[in-house]
Amino acid sequence: MPPQHSPRRARIAFSDSAAKQLENITSESEIHALDRALVVVSVDPDVGEPIPGDTAGPQLRQYTDEIEAVRVLYFVTALRTVVVVAYIEV
Repeated sequence: MPPQHSPRRARIAFSDSAAKQLENITSESEIHALDRALVVVSVDPDVGEPIPGDTAGPQLRQYTDEIEAVRVLYFVTALRTVVVVAYIEV
């Protein structure tokens, strides 16, 4: 019997503004908290709640980890292989 593989994770990409926010995070605990949130989103891109708004573009979603106090706004590409993070709040 062939080994079972877990589902493929989505790749995480950052918008320019999210990349700037990422550069400003210096606390190791904040980096760890953000990393945990990004892993959750990459494993299950549908985990976040949809944010109501314009339906012309990709659906903006919000994932909030109450324990780690992290909020990530993101959207998933059409092929569901890339999650683009638009905003980070740690």
